[in-house]
Amino acid sequence: MASSLPPRTAGPPRIAVVDYGAGNLMSIEHALTRVGASVVVARDAAGLDEVDAIVVPGVGAAGPAMARLERRGLVPPIRAWIASDRAFLGICLGLQLLFDGSDEDGATTLGIVPGRTSHLQHAPTLPHIGWNQIMRTREHPLFDGIDDGADMYFVHSLAGSPADGADDVVLARTEHGRPFVSAIARGRLLGVQFHPERSGTDGLRLLANFVAMVGVGVPASAEASAAADGMART
Repeated sequence: MASSLPPRTAGPPRIAVVDYGAGNLMSIEHALTRVGASVVVARDAAGLDEVDAIVVPGVGAAGPAMARLERRGLVPPIRAWIASDRAFLGICLGLQLLFDGSDEDGATTLGIVPGRTSHLQHAPTLPHIGWNQIMRTREHPLFDGIDDGADMYFVHSLAGSPADGADDVVLARTEHGRPFVSAIARGRLLGVQFHPERSGTDGLRLLANFVAMVGVGVPASAEASAAADGMART
């Protein structure tokens, strides 16, 4: 199980990127490193010891992904981490797994956010691949320095739908056919349906904002955003 030690108080934030066999981790690992994080790859519960934040990326189907997380002993520590309101970011499938279950294959998922993952409704094309606009429902530090309506890069056919009464978790929506949830936030729990590591300057800025929000010896949000601008030009 993940360490019960309090977060460290100095140095760059140490972020665990969870490897559960659901996609190439190189791009997200590289992007987080560029915006100032110290990145470790966690393949089991021990990999979550003494880190300041967890990122769960991924592509693929919910059922196999949950099976891999279970085999690697990662489900209980991830649930405990989120329950203790420690910094967490789910990307694409990593966001979808936060809901109760998936209509794709009937999988039971993490059950952190009430609701289900379902196929995009009335979508002109599936999968939804390419750039699309992020329309915020409220302001949040994750989007500091990013214009409302900014384009991010998507690759998916499903999206999470919060249950009735859980709409306050929604941070942004995007339209592809009908609008779908493209970002959530509740305390330090964050999730995005798009791929920030493939979304250019604004994607790097979002990751820089997340690193700043971890709040352990990192730059203020404005400074992190400026760093993301410079890195995107190199």
